[in-house]
Amino acid sequence: MNNQANPNSFLRNIILASTLGGLLFGYDTGVINGALPFMSESFNLNSFTEGLVASSLLLGAAFGSVLGGKLSDYIGRRKNILYLALLFLITTLGCTLAPNLTVMVICRFLLGVAVGGASVTVPAYLAEMSPMESRGRMVTQNELMIVSGQLLAFVFNAILGSTMGDNPNVWRYMLVIAALPAILLFLGMLKMPESPRWLVSKRKNEDALVVLKKIRRDDRAKSELREIQTAFTEETETKKANFADMIAVPWVRRILFLGIGIGVVQQITGVNSIMYYGTQILKDAGFQTKAALIGNIANGVISVLATFVGIWLLGRVGRRPMLLTGLIGTTTALLLIGILPLVFEGSPALPYIVLTLTVTFLAFQQGAISPVTWLMLSEIFPLRLRGLGMGISVCGSWIVNFFVGLTFPILLDKIGLSTTFFIFVVLGIGALTFVKKFLPETKGFTLEQLERNFRKYNDRSDKVSSKNEVV
Repeated sequence: MNNQANPNSFLRNIILASTLGGLLFGYDTGVINGALPFMSESFNLNSFTEGLVASSLLLGAAFGSVLGGKLSDYIGRRKNILYLALLFLITTLGCTLAPNLTVMVICRFLLGVAVGGASVTVPAYLAEMSPMESRGRMVTQNELMIVSGQLLAFVFNAILGSTMGDNPNVWRYMLVIAALPAILLFLGMLKMPESPRWLVSKRKNEDALVVLKKIRRDDRAKSELREIQTAFTEETETKKANFADMIAVPWVRRILFLGIGIGVVQQITGVNSIMYYGTQILKDAGFQTKAALIGNIANGVISVLATFVGIWLLGRVGRRPMLLTGLIGTTTALLLIGILPLVFEGSPALPYIVLTLTVTFLAFQQGAISPVTWLMLSEIFPLRLRGLGMGISVCGSWIVNFFVGLTFPILLDKIGLSTTFFIFVVLGIGALTFVKKFLPETKGFTLEQLERNFRKYNDRSDKVSSKNEVV
């Protein structure tokens, strides 16, 4: 009775527990930023092996996103998050205790499987638990936790690097901190319910209604259950939920194209060159290691603040204009990062200029691009294909991320800071073109309404094609 009287409090508990997966995602991707300079000394790394250590997690995440999507469709969103929490814990301890480069790369790859699984499952779970009017705010709470995890990593890196920098194993202390949120994620999800939409997909309608009554008012819970059941019944043509079915059905194929495109757009801005190698970028610009570690905290702070702004904007502005504005901002910042080091080469002001520009870049990225990315990926796929569709889309994102993570230190070493960022400028222009030409608006629709819109769009396209053929 109490939950029905105050469904919002139960929703807050769901957000808090599940988004610890996002916190782990952020911490485990961000911690390498400060740990790598110290790890390089322990394992005698060069630019290629540095990239291998950083990017092995990203390759694992590509596999994890597809595997996590399939598993979340098969065993449920909640149970999948529980298994991911255990994998986070085991692989974090493996990385912390790694005796050599080989073990580190293997453990980072397996940790990436957990990160990739969480990157798919948590947004899908949140989207399916949230009411239409607050879906944007709820799903982007996960993005807030991701950047908060990265900020925590930068802060702990700076503290440990400044106080224990003479200890050759300081990087191990940086890594092991992630074990605590992994434990909390597991304990928190034990008390959370399964997604009502997943329960309907398994024909557990009564269980779905029980969950909906905990997170909606009674009358709305019943009407939403009917809407979910209707949408589920209409999905007969995609009932097998495999990749062949996705590419065989035209309107689903279009969604998959958009999903992969959205995921790739987020990565080709070059955001993770800054999130993974921010310390090296600042060192390359002229900071000493400890100063670079401290300066890098500014990147984490602005990411968190900008995400708050992004969450606020999502309730007021469409997804598409936000994404376009963000891409214009990031591409401009990247262009300046490329030009100004050439103009101010050797100047004592250069490291501060570069830091200011990375902060500006992240304000646009985390305030507009990243929140919209994860939200739209959780919105566009139909119920039966949500886990698999998100998994394939996020896999594409992680593969691009992997190549950025692997090649960035090599490019920085071989062609320098400016030329490397000019490459990202070209990619940013390509991302802008894709969004402007292909991406539809999704704000203001229920998940079931969005599915119907995609079906209708395809019907209209088929009619136009038929007319053209006749003519």
